[in-house]
Amino acid sequence: MEAKRIEDSELIINADGSAFHLHLKPGEVADTVLLVGDPGRVDMIASYFESIEVRAENREFVSVTGRYKGKRISVVGTGIGTDNIDIVLTELDSLVNIDYKTRTLKPERKALTFVRIGTSGSLQKDLPVDSWLLSEAAIGFDGLLNFYAGRNDVTDNDFEATFKETLNWNKQLTSPYVVNASTELIEKLKNHASINIGTTISAPGFYGPQGRVVRLGLADPDINEKISAFRYNGRRITNYEMECSAIYGLSKLMGHKAATVCAIIANRKAGEYSKDYKPVVRALVEHVLENI
Repeated sequence: MEAKRIEDSELIINADGSAFHLHLKPGEVADTVLLVGDPGRVDMIASYFESIEVRAENREFVSVTGRYKGKRISVVGTGIGTDNIDIVLTELDSLVNIDYKTRTLKPERKALTFVRIGTSGSLQKDLPVDSWLLSEAAIGFDGLLNFYAGRNDVTDNDFEATFKETLNWNKQLTSPYVVNASTELIEKLKNHASINIGTTISAPGFYGPQGRVVRLGLADPDINEKISAFRYNGRRITNYEMECSAIYGLSKLMGHKAATVCAIIANRKAGEYSKDYKPVVRALVEHVLENI
């Protein structure tokens, strides 16, 4: 059977043969990809590389591929939000699994390894500022995964149902989805004194969707209290951030491995904020580079 061609309008390829948003070309992506929300963090991580092979930049998307202690690694700045993750993971997957000349799927699929290194706010008082949080699962408040076929095949549907029932979930909000990290990556990254393991919420905004009140009130003023108190099979929800759920969900659907580890820079329950989180993030970067 002839392979189905992906139309020009569905996968946009630039005139130079690069992916539309990322401006990377096939062959320029390593099998291991570090994802960072802050594009400025890309060059900080790349400063650890002994050699740089590729650097590409377009809008908020900054990418570097190089070698760390001989291992080929790509670092991609995604910008903020799961909508950007939809762009980044789809284009990275296309670069390794689609023949850009024929616009058809390659006969053999390549599995990439994604590790997000980010910052986050704690929802538990005993999870201190300047510690690290390794996300064994992510809850998506963003709704992104609900647009894709096969969504229920990669999600923890019992967790979702219990969460929505316990919180009396507002039906005007998008339906949450729950996806687990790669157990292989959790095992590689968990061994450090600063590491805590928990379940992360990815929110579609920084203010109201994370329970912050500036000028506008919240539809559910008690949502953070209910989230902090929630338990499922002994597991609790530990933190908020804005990308993890989409990384986990899309990776599962596409056959990639993914994990997220964040520096806790704020404790929402204690009202504390890190005095200087940059050294904490740098130490976290070094931990990830040494263990992937």
